[in-house]
Amino acid sequence: MTTFPWLTVLAVLPLIGALALVFIKGPRARTVGLAFALLTLAVSIVVAIAFDPGAGMQFIEQQSWIPAIGASYSLGVDGMGLLMVLLTTILVPVVMLATWDDPDTTGGRWTSQTFFGLTLLLEGLGLYVFMATDVLLFYLFFEATLIPMFFLIGGFGAAKRSGAAMKFLLFSLAGGLVMLVSVIGIYAVTSGLGNPTYSLQSLQGAAAAGLFANPLGKWLFAGFFIAFAVKAPMVPVHTWLADAAEEASPGAATLMVSVLDKIGTFGMLRFCLGLFPEASLWATPLVLVLALVSVVYGAVAAIGQRNLMRFVAFTSVSHFGFMVMGIFALTSTGIAGSVFYMFNHGLSTAALFLVVGYMVKRRGSADIAAFGGVQKVAPVMAGFLLVSGLSALGLPGLSSFVSEFMVLAGTFAGHPWIAGVGTIALLLSAVYVMNVYQRTMTGPVTEQVARTVHADLTSRERLAVVPLVAIILVLGFFPRPALQLAEPVGAQAVAALQAHGVTDPKPQIPEGQN
Repeated sequence: MTTFPWLTVLAVLPLIGALALVFIKGPRARTVGLAFALLTLAVSIVVAIAFDPGAGMQFIEQQSWIPAIGASYSLGVDGMGLLMVLLTTILVPVVMLATWDDPDTTGGRWTSQTFFGLTLLLEGLGLYVFMATDVLLFYLFFEATLIPMFFLIGGFGAAKRSGAAMKFLLFSLAGGLVMLVSVIGIYAVTSGLGNPTYSLQSLQGAAAAGLFANPLGKWLFAGFFIAFAVKAPMVPVHTWLADAAEEASPGAATLMVSVLDKIGTFGMLRFCLGLFPEASLWATPLVLVLALVSVVYGAVAAIGQRNLMRFVAFTSVSHFGFMVMGIFALTSTGIAGSVFYMFNHGLSTAALFLVVGYMVKRRGSADIAAFGGVQKVAPVMAGFLLVSGLSALGLPGLSSFVSEFMVLAGTFAGHPWIAGVGTIALLLSAVYVMNVYQRTMTGPVTEQVARTVHADLTSRERLAVVPLVAIILVLGFFPRPALQLAEPVGAQAVAALQAHGVTDPKPQIPEGQN
C-alpha cells in the first residue's frame, strides 16, 4: 500500500483552486477553475484504478489531531466512498462547462469567478465528507459544506433565491445541531470507558461488541438519522428542497441534489447502520414506511408540478425514498443496489437539471406551460431531455434500471409488501417523465417558443451533457465496474448485522440451472 497521501491531495486540490480564484480576475478565472476541477478528476481516476474492490477501506491516512477527545485526521475510502468521490469529481467540471457564461448574467459581484470558486470550495469540502473516517472530522466538514452551498443558492438564480437559501440553511443547521448532540454523546460513552475515540473503525468494533446496545444507543441513532433524513431529503423534512431547487441556478441545483444530498444516504449506511446496528433494527419498520411514503409522495408531487425545476426536485424526493428503502431492507442486494443508485441518480438528475437549465435560459421561463413543440426547433436538446428522463424512470438498458431493480429485489426478500407498493409506484415515474416531455417537446411549436428558442444546444453545452449520458448508457449494459465497488459494501454491512439476527436471503436457483 502506498504511503503517498492521495486522499489529502484529492481534497486539497479544489480548495487550492478556490483560493487561487480569489486572486485571478476576468475570464481567465474560469479556465483556471476548470483546470483544477479536471486535475482533481484525474487524481480520483488514479485512486480508482489503484483501488482493490475486495479489500475494504483503503488509502488510509491517520494523524492524531485532538488527543484529549480522541479525534484524529483520518481518511479512507471503501467502494461506496469511491463511487461518491467519482460522482463528485465528474459532476464539478460538467457543471462548470454547462454554466460557463451563466453567472455573469446576474451582474455585480456574483460573477463566474465567484461561482467557480464556490463550486471548487464545495467540491473539496464534499470530498472530505465522503472520505472522513473520524466521526468528528466528518461532522465538521458536513457542516462546512453548507457555507458554499448557501452562497451558491443565494447568489445565483431566480428572484426569491435569498429566501430559498435561508430555508435550506435553517433546515440543514437544525439537522446538524441534532447530530452534534449525538456526536457529543459518542464522546461521553467512549470517555466513560477510559478511551475516548471518534475513530470509525474503533467505534464499529465497539458497536459490534454491544457498546450502543442500550436505550442511549437509540437516541444517538436518532440524532444521526434525523440529520441525514433532512439531507436526503425524506418526507416530512423535505420541504426545503423544492424551494431551493426552483430558485437556485441549474448548476447550483445540480451540485445540491446530485452531490450534497447524497451525504444523507451515505451517512445512513456509514454511521446509522455501522455504529448503531441494534437501533437500526429497532427503527427499520418506521424508516421503511417513511421511505415508501417518500417514493409515492415525491412521484405524485412531480406529476402535479408546473415548474420544471420543482419537477426535478420532487422526482429526487421519490428516488431518495428508494435509496433509503434499499439501505434499510438490510440485505446485501438491497444495500448494494442503494449504493449504485446513489451514483446513478447523481448522473441522471444532473443531466435533467442541466438540460432543463438550457430550456429555461432560452425560453426565459421555467413554467412547463410556457413550452411546446421544442423538439422541432431544438431536436438535440429534446433528445437529451428524453434520455435523461428515461434514465430517471429506470428504463432497461440505462444504468438506473439495474440499481432500482436491485433495491426492489433486496427489499422484497424481507418486506414484500413494501417492495410491491414501491414497484407499483414506479409506474408513476413513467407518468411524470412522459407528461413533461409531451407538454414541452411535442406538438406544434408555440408562438412563444418560436420567438425565444432560436438555437439548439451549442457544442459546449453538448460537451457538458454527453459524458453523463455516455456513463448512463455504458453502465446500463455493463454495470460490473460499479457493482464491484457496491457489492462488497452491502456484504460487509449485512455481515456486521448478522450477529444481531439479520439474515441475508439469497435467490434460490433450481438445481441444474446456473
